Amino acid sequence: MSSLRILVGCKRVVDYAVKIRVNAGQTAVETAGVKHSMNPFDEIAVEEAVRLREKAAKDAGPKVEEIIAVSCGPAKSQETLRTALAMGADRAIHVEVDDKIALQPLAVAKLFKALVEKEKPNLVILGKQAIDDDAGQTGEMLAGLLQWPQATFASRLNFEGDNAMKVAREIDGGLETLSTQLPAVVTTDLRLNEPRYASLPNIMKAKKKPLAKMTPAELSVDIEPRIETLKVTEPPKRQGGKKVESVDELLEKLKGEAGVL
Repeated sequence: MSSLRILVGCKRVVDYAVKIRVNAGQTAVETAGVKHSMNPFDEIAVEEAVRLREKAAKDAGPKVEEIIAVSCGPAKSQETLRTALAMGADRAIHVEVDDKIALQPLAVAKLFKALVEKEKPNLVILGKQAIDDDAGQTGEMLAGLLQWPQATFASRLNFEGDNAMKVAREIDGGLETLSTQLPAVVTTDLRLNEPRYASLPNIMKAKKKPLAKMTPAELSVDIEPRIETLKVTEPPKRQGGKKVESVDELLEKLKGEAGVL
């Protein structure tokens, strides 16, 4: 293999700086009138795809033939895809889903599988999780459906020749380094890179880059939710701490008031 075709996931989520509130019906978080942006881990995925192309230009890896950004969600997801195009993706695919349907990880993995079979990429890069549901499952499910190797929570990625890569991944005990053949699925962690800001000229160019629209039905994918959310509530407010004068007093409060000993 002398060239790469990279498929990158770009989910539209409530912006990380927004203070989340539960909606009146306690069915989900409030999204009406709330700022949205690209999932931060997906920004890292797009950035890494662009950097791989830049490295190839310096003879530091296989040539990147094309970067395809994909988002599954409501019509406004196209704004997220335009951001990815401004960052350096070549074209985008929007799988449009009614905003009343909550896409679950398995459904998204199936949609990506159908797109992989259609577009024939040899590398899929996804964020390790989305900050709205924190499921952290889509990449792993996609690898399982495709029967491809996976390297999750990547904090460093380097190619070994044209058909293999070495990935350092973050684990509880530190770093674990994997070597894998392509095609493969990689999910990105925070320390992999720092995403660039899209420049104004690139934002203008992104408006002219191709953005294709399709539906789950066109991909023959069932997106019917398999898990039902019964209720969403805010966590209880934390109580203020208390100072104690001695270890004995601490033990007394832990045994009596707190009831934890």
